[in-house]
Amino acid sequence: MTDWVSQLADDVIAESERRAPGETIVCASGLSPSGPIHLGNLREVMTPHLVADEIRRRGLDCVHLLSWDDYDRFRKVPAGIDPSWAEHIGKPLTSVPAPPGSAYPNWAEHFKTPMISALARLGVTYRGISQTKQYTSGVYREQILHAMRERDRIDAVLSRYRTKPKTQSKAHPKAKAMDADEAAALEGSGAAEEEAGYYPYKPYCALCGRDLTTVTGYDDETTELAYTCACGYGETVRLATHDRGKLVWKVDWPMRWAYEGVVFEPSGVDHTSPGSSFEVGGHLVGEIFGGAQPIGPRYAFVGISGMAKMSSSKGGVPTPADALEIMEAPLLRWMYARRKPAQSFKVAFDQEIQRLYDEWDALERKVTDGQALPADQLAHARAVRTAEQPLESSARRVPYRMLASIADVTTGDEEQTLRILRELDPAEPITDLALVRPRLDRAQRWVATQLPAEQRTTVRQEPDEELLSGLGEPQRESLRLLLDSLDAHWSLDGLTDLVYGVPKRQAGLPADAKATPELKAAQREFFVLLYTLLVGRDTGPRLPTLLLAVGAGRVRKLLGA
Repeated sequence: MTDWVSQLADDVIAESERRAPGETIVCASGLSPSGPIHLGNLREVMTPHLVADEIRRRGLDCVHLLSWDDYDRFRKVPAGIDPSWAEHIGKPLTSVPAPPGSAYPNWAEHFKTPMISALARLGVTYRGISQTKQYTSGVYREQILHAMRERDRIDAVLSRYRTKPKTQSKAHPKAKAMDADEAAALEGSGAAEEEAGYYPYKPYCALCGRDLTTVTGYDDETTELAYTCACGYGETVRLATHDRGKLVWKVDWPMRWAYEGVVFEPSGVDHTSPGSSFEVGGHLVGEIFGGAQPIGPRYAFVGISGMAKMSSSKGGVPTPADALEIMEAPLLRWMYARRKPAQSFKVAFDQEIQRLYDEWDALERKVTDGQALPADQLAHARAVRTAEQPLESSARRVPYRMLASIADVTTGDEEQTLRILRELDPAEPITDLALVRPRLDRAQRWVATQLPAEQRTTVRQEPDEELLSGLGEPQRESLRLLLDSLDAHWSLDGLTDLVYGVPKRQAGLPADAKATPELKAAQREFFVLLYTLLVGRDTGPRLPTLLLAVGAGRVRKLLGA
C-alpha cells in the first residue's frame, strides 16, 4: 500500500542515501513564536512529522528537528496588547516581556508552551532547537564568520532577485505603508545591506537591545565589526566572540540546512514563490555553505470553517490547543494525514465537526471490516498511532453528534449523562463515563464554547397547556401512538423506529414503507409538534436522543399523558 506519506518517505530515504549513506536522516520544520501558533502553522510540523514517522516505522534512524525561531525580532504590538510594548519592537522574542497576565518569562515562551503541549498530545516527537540558545551560545560562530567573509558573493546572489536599484534596496516595496520598524522586519529584501556595503549579519544593540542597527564597518582579519544604533549608541565588537546578533533570514535558513544536514523540509506557498527565501536559499546553501537544499513539497494553507488564510500576525486565530479542546487527537492528525500537502482543507469549529466525526467513525468501521481503500487505511493508521505508541481514544465510539446533544440537554450533569448513555443500548449498556472519554469531554467542550446560545436546548419545565388543548384529533392520535409504545421502544434504535414509524401507522403504511414526499412531510410535521412541546421551538437535537435525555416520565408529562 502507498500514500503521499509513503511516497515522500521513499524519496527522502533515497536522497539521504545519495547524500550521506548510513547517516541519521534529518527532517526539519520551523516555527516563529511571534504570536499564536495556529492550525496553518501546524502543517509545517505535521508534514515532516508524518514522513519522519513513516521512516521510523521502517526501522530507519530518523530525526525531526523543530527550530523555534525565538531569536527573531519582535515586529509589532498585536491588537489587544498594551501599546507600551512598542518599546520592545526590534528586540529578540525571548527578550520581550510576555503579554500582561502571562505566567511565562517572555513573549516567545508564552506562545511556544501551548504548542509544545499540543504536539505532545498529538504524538509528535521531535528535537526542539531554540535559535536564541544557538546564537547566544556561539554555536553558529564559524558559520557567521564564514558568511561575513563571503558577503560579496552572498550579495551577488541576492542581487539576481532584487527588483529595485541597490541604493533603494534597504526599503521594502511596502515600506511606505509601514513604520521603519515594520519595514525592517521584512527580511525578504536581504535586510542587512548598509551604506558601507552589504552585511548578512544584524547585531542587536548592547544598549537598547533592539536590531535598529547599522553596520558601519567590518575587518575580516580581526573580525572587528562597528555598528551604530537608532537609539544613538554605537560600538565596535569582535565578531569572533560576539554572540548578540543573527544572520538575516535569507542567509540564516540555508546556513541551517547545511549545518544540520537537513534532507527534508516542506515550505508554505508563500516561501516558494520566485525570489522567495526558499529559492534564494537554494543557491546560497550550495554556493556559500557547501550544503544541499532539502527536498520537500509546498504545502497549502489551512482554513477554519470558511475563514480565509490564517495569519499569526493577527490575533484570534484558532490554535492546535484550541482544536484539541473539541476534538480527539487522532481526528486532528487524520485531517493532516489524509490530504496531500498541496491540498488545502478546513478545520471545523462549527456544526460541521459533527459531519466530520461521522466520516471518521465510518472510516473506522470500514477499516475494522477490511473495506477501507488502501490510502484511507494508511491515513487512519497514521492517525491512531505513531511508530512509538498509540494515541488516546475512547473505548466506546458513541457518535459525536449524540454526545453533543446529550451535553446540550444535560448541561454536563454526569448522573444524567450516564443514565442516557446506559439506555442507548440496553443489550450492551455503558456503565462508566470513562468508556466514552475523551470524546465525551470534547463534545461537552464544543457545546460549551462553540454552540451559539440561540441553538442551545432548554427543556420545558411544564406542559404547554394552551398548545395541547388546541390540538386536532390527528395530532392527539400521533401523541397517543408514541406514548403507548414508549416503554417498549426505550432505546436509541427503538425510539428511532418509533418516531419515524408513528406517521407511517397513521397513514396505514407498513413499518418498512419507503419514504415518499407525502410521508416525509407528515414526519416533519410530527417532529415539529414534538420539538415544540418538549423544548418550545421547531428544531433541536435528534429526537431519539432528546427523548432519552428528557426521560420517559418527563416526556409523558410534557406530551400531556
